[in-house]
Amino acid sequence: MEFFSQHQLSLWIMTVLVDLGFAVLAFRLFGRIGLYGVVIFSLLLANIMGPKLTVIGGLQTSMGVILYSSIFFATDLLSEKYGRAEAQRAVLLGFFLSVVLVVMTQISLRFLPSALPETAVYAQSVHAAMVTLFDYTPRFVMGSLLAYLLSQSFDVWVFHRIRKATGTRHLWLRNTGSTLLSQAVDTLIYGLVVWWGLVDLATALKLAAAKYVFKFLIAVIDTPFIYAALRWDARSERARQMS
Repeated sequence: MEFFSQHQLSLWIMTVLVDLGFAVLAFRLFGRIGLYGVVIFSLLLANIMGPKLTVIGGLQTSMGVILYSSIFFATDLLSEKYGRAEAQRAVLLGFFLSVVLVVMTQISLRFLPSALPETAVYAQSVHAAMVTLFDYTPRFVMGSLLAYLLSQSFDVWVFHRIRKATGTRHLWLRNTGSTLLSQAVDTLIYGLVVWWGLVDLATALKLAAAKYVFKFLIAVIDTPFIYAALRWDARSERARQMS
């Protein structure tokens, strides 16, 4: 633990690798349904952890960006193996359940904490913590949901435009290219909708650019994981055919 407190970049790399490793394992164990689960879980987790800010390599970012990595992996793998319609369905399902999360947490926060003497202190502290986590501003909700829906839909579209041009070759190009372009859209929308107005335009763009650096690196890191998942799946398919 002491090592990671002094080496935050190493912790970031480890977190991304663990996140992508779990995504590959979900695909291995549950196939297409596992990838749906990865999109939904990662999106909800990223929304919950999004307000947590940290500094990696001198750049400020949020845990939401770090925990977003397996969504790129899952939607691109769905696109590659199951087609555009399946990837877009996962994007829309993630969007729908994010809306459900926002609605249900806002309703939950309207309940007052227990005032019974034996639990009042604990109940008040938990309630205060949940308010901090889930009492989103309308600007944050609109910005994050809009950025996710538009950028991930754009990711699926770009992936298949590149696939149409390259056929089954150059998976690395469509995976990395679609992610880099779509996350530029995501970062720009989020920066303008969420930050511009709270800070000046130059600062909003600076915050967005810092986050894009991490998204760029994640797009590069996740490519070997997609190749590994597809090779793993191909070997399993051959083994099933031979048995």
